Amino acid sequence: MDGKNRKIIANLCTIVLLICFVSIAYLILVSINSKEDNLKNMNTSLNSSTNAELNQNNNENTINNNQNSSNNSYNRMPHRTIDVKKPIIYLYPTEETELTVKLGKQENLLYTYPKYEESWNVIAKPNGDLIDCKTGRNLYALYWEGINEKNYNDKMEEGFCVKGIDTIKFMEEKLKVLGLSEREANEFIIYWLPQMENNKYNYIRFQTKEEIDENMPLEISKRPDSIIRIMMEFKPLEEYIEIKEQDLITPERKGFVLVEWGGTKIK
Repeated sequence: MDGKNRKIIANLCTIVLLICFVSIAYLILVSINSKEDNLKNMNTSLNSSTNAELNQNNNENTINNNQNSSNNSYNRMPHRTIDVKKPIIYLYPTEETELTVKLGKQENLLYTYPKYEESWNVIAKPNGDLIDCKTGRNLYALYWEGINEKNYNDKMEEGFCVKGIDTIKFMEEKLKVLGLSEREANEFIIYWLPQMENNKYNYIRFQTKEEIDENMPLEISKRPDSIIRIMMEFKPLEEYIEIKEQDLITPERKGFVLVEWGGTKIK
């Protein structure tokens, strides 16, 4: 091999070595950059995780503070008694009559239909049909629910202890005694039956007229000849209790008749 060829081979070897060196340097640089990126990603992930935990802790603290605030507010609220459910008022005048009906404790009302604004003004017909003077809508009753101001305790001195499965029979019998028509009793039973029939027993008592009038006084522009207000209170029981049976009085239905029924579940 002559000197010229040796020189060419030497130059080629030098070039190959340079290429190898550059390649190795490039790989090392890429590896370093990759590690730096991984470290950055790890730091970012750690920071995100830390921030997420901090946000979660802040949210939990906020929730706890809100709950504490809510509990404190509840504790500061005056004790609110049980609500009177589904009282509805029927009006049966002897002739078509425009009437104004007022509830004496408007501040205790929760729901009303038609919307109660100082009073209800209706045209009442002898068959019980009503026309709302404000809207012209046809109605069959006036509805309200409100706060029951009566304070209940565990003493059940009189009333009835009735098996849940005997609710229908009991209601049909007692509501007739209390003066409801079959249609009115039908609506009463339909509303209360789902809350009572599946209980083992129910303690049942009907409030006196004095109790009803005290809890929600009722005024009407033309005084009815007969006023029948029925408010039942009941409490689900697991066992039968001995209790003095309540005496019920049958009212007289004559002339212009006003009927109202509702109830309260004692908890």
